[in-house]
Amino acid sequence: MRWAVFGLAAAAFWLSYFHRIAPAAIAVELQDAFDLSGAMLGTLAATYYVIYTVMQVPIGVLNDTVGPRRVLAAGCLVAGVGSLLFGAAETVAAAVVGRTLAGLGVSVAFVSMLKLNADWFHERRFATMTGIGAMIGLTGALAAATPLAWISTFVSWRIVFVVVGITSLLLAVAIWLVVRDHPGDAATVKLRTPGTHDRPRWREGLMKVARNRATWPCFWFGFGMSGSYMTFVGLWGVPYLVHGYGYSVVEATQHTSLMLICLAVSQGAIGALSDRIGRRRPLILASALAYFACWIAWLTGAAAIPGASYAISIVMGLSVCGMTLSWACAKELNSQNYSGIAISVVNTSGFLAVGLLQPLVGWLLDCAAAGAAYTGAHYIPGIALLTAFSGIALAGALFIRETHCRNIWPELEPKRRAA
Repeated sequence: MRWAVFGLAAAAFWLSYFHRIAPAAIAVELQDAFDLSGAMLGTLAATYYVIYTVMQVPIGVLNDTVGPRRVLAAGCLVAGVGSLLFGAAETVAAAVVGRTLAGLGVSVAFVSMLKLNADWFHERRFATMTGIGAMIGLTGALAAATPLAWISTFVSWRIVFVVVGITSLLLAVAIWLVVRDHPGDAATVKLRTPGTHDRPRWREGLMKVARNRATWPCFWFGFGMSGSYMTFVGLWGVPYLVHGYGYSVVEATQHTSLMLICLAVSQGAIGALSDRIGRRRPLILASALAYFACWIAWLTGAAAIPGASYAISIVMGLSVCGMTLSWACAKELNSQNYSGIAISVVNTSGFLAVGLLQPLVGWLLDCAAAGAAYTGAHYIPGIALLTAFSGIALAGALFIRETHCRNIWPELEPKRRAA
């Protein structure tokens, strides 16, 4: 039963990643279909991240109150409607609404999956299962990279999103019929509604997570790393490689696909490795350092060396896996009663950064080009900004507390009260 629950939750996360990455592969088609500038394209893509960011904390609270089954099924339903609307959109406004609804729906997937992992699997397997779930989710990102770019040469991108929307609706039905919140609920469906005395408790839980100083290094680590990575892979990486290095769209998406494949492999392994050695912090620091070095290579033009762009893509994909451990640390640095809230607060960081960065990089690109055709030189201010954000990730990693793969909130709480 636990594997059926995990599989359906991971499938929802697969859809989340597909919607997240898809605009990069069809960026040219979107600009042609709606006559978009760089800033407007960034805004259209970022609507997903804005609503995703706003919903993370409420989703954490809902998972800890009404349960992940109801939250996940409702999310897939909304995402399906949004995908259908996006595929049928004839105006920019309709496309924005569809993209926003898709982002709203899939925003529940990650936190719900982690909540189910925490309830259905042993604590020492949490990072392992989170890594496997993230690896499955990343295959959705892979599908939205080179395969989507290739498929779009044969059929309209609109048809793809209609099919994805129908799939999401069917998944909502399957989740409602199969998934249960806890192993004890497997025989019967147990629906819980928050009572009046629950509300202050969850408000108090949110305040405890926010006031916990150990939470914030995890937040800033995700803000810098996930924000810069998803901005690049999810939108601007493909145009940058096309305009800056002369690659075709399919060749450019091969780079982003390579990043995603390497991330899928490393993300599936780093959780298991961390659980095995009983350490989080050394792996997080190594991840942050390698990732920062990749951005320095992009910024200095090292990718112009033959074959270097592929090597940088490989290292970048392998190094981003540290994000997986930041979610585990968020859970282990806060009360077990508020694991959903703690994970959602930290998970907010990356999507907040992407919502800011995607349109901002587009604006910097438009300013540098000043109406001319885009060239590699015009991307330099945007790449510099993303490099700075990778530096924020490195700074955050330096201050993340070691948990030794267990919940250390009982040890932190007396110290916080004394302070």
